[in-house]
Amino acid sequence: MSAEESATAPVIVWFRDDLRLADNPALDAARASGRPLLCLFVLEEGTERRPLGAAARWWLDKSLASLDGDLRHLGGRLVLRRGDPRLILPDVVARTGATALHFNRRYDREGSAIDDTVTAELSGKGVAVSSHSAWLLFEPGTIRTKTGGSFRVFTPFWKAHRPHLAPRSALPRRPDAVSFFNSEIVSEPLSSLGLHPKHPDWSGGLATSWTPGEAGAQARLAAFLDDGLTRYDAERDFPAVGASSRLSPHLRFGEIAVARVAHEVMNAQAAGSVPDEAAEKFLAEIGWREFAWHLLAAFPDLARRNYQAGFDSFPWDDDTSALRPWTKGRTGYPVVDAGMRELWQTGFMHNRVRMIAASFLTKHLLIHWRLGEQWFWDTLVDADFASNPFGWQWVAGTGADAAPYFRVFNPTAQGERFDPEGTYVRRFVPEIAELPNRQLHRPWEAPPLLRPAPSLYPAPIVDHDIARKRALDAFARCR
Repeated sequence: MSAEESATAPVIVWFRDDLRLADNPALDAARASGRPLLCLFVLEEGTERRPLGAAARWWLDKSLASLDGDLRHLGGRLVLRRGDPRLILPDVVARTGATALHFNRRYDREGSAIDDTVTAELSGKGVAVSSHSAWLLFEPGTIRTKTGGSFRVFTPFWKAHRPHLAPRSALPRRPDAVSFFNSEIVSEPLSSLGLHPKHPDWSGGLATSWTPGEAGAQARLAAFLDDGLTRYDAERDFPAVGASSRLSPHLRFGEIAVARVAHEVMNAQAAGSVPDEAAEKFLAEIGWREFAWHLLAAFPDLARRNYQAGFDSFPWDDDTSALRPWTKGRTGYPVVDAGMRELWQTGFMHNRVRMIAASFLTKHLLIHWRLGEQWFWDTLVDADFASNPFGWQWVAGTGADAAPYFRVFNPTAQGERFDPEGTYVRRFVPEIAELPNRQLHRPWEAPPLLRPAPSLYPAPIVDHDIARKRALDAFARCR
């Protein structure tokens, strides 16, 4: 390649779960080269990596459209391909003469293996390949226990990591000028990727609940900093209050950098505009996300196997007929049903209710956590490779952290405590909305004239006291 050709040869920015322009290390490094950029996204198919669930595919469709629009505003575009990156990246390099590739690292085993193969293949052909840290605050393994091992419990994990977290002096912003590689290269139409559901299109509730894309992420963070963060410590467990950040799907697709979120929270804390307790509680939730990914890096089979092998003999119920009423929000326990319907309608479930619903499936019904994890994987817009299985294993008692195997949430007591006025339940379970508060979370105790007919709303599919004893007996035998 001549010097003139080398000067105009493109640098590829391979977007994955980092669909943003601001604070994107791979993009920033590619821009610094002074070469024209070729921005590429590959919908990975035919690989060992777990395919996205339906709700996440819906979000991805909208996020890709947003990123493409942002790039076009700067004079470029997002090139779309589908298939195996190990075949696509070498083909794009051969067709464009690209001399460099930049991407942000990922930490699931299958994704890392794909990246390693691409790196080896292109490096062997003289392409400069650079990976960057963007997904986490701390790379897995950079901070270890005193004995040099990986952390297995969250509290010491966060105690070791939190002192190293500090706001940066300056945050990289969105570029206002970029040189792009404008030669013709085939890009598949976004509609051809089949990400948006059809026949039927069930996504109406998602569309009214969310604004995917970088602009939506920044607006969501601004709204949370303005209102929710100050109330986060005291009110985050109440699903009707709206004190949660709702940033999780934006973080899942990298529409905003987790480092930016932490930076803004710490700045607000330092300025005294939010209480220390609220800021630290939210930062600890970011730390919980970090912990999940560090655990996945150390235990890549988190979605397939019990983290604690001692639970491999646990007597899960082979009769999974109760799975269907759980997925449909027809268990007879209002807060569980409200959560499952919120999930189906909006692609999201409040975190406290996630714990209640997951505990009900694994402990009241003794249905394997993997079946619940798969349902959430398909229906949550924020399901990722680490947090989803990590959360399920934590609730089920098979995962890391302190021993929660004996923790069996009482769904009635949880509903009465965290939705005392019934606002959340009445929104998603309208067929019992007319019940007074004292009976809303226990409709089976309502007077006969007020009690809903079974055809309208079912009686509990399992008795709490009996289910709790059965679960504790099963855990005791297993351990």
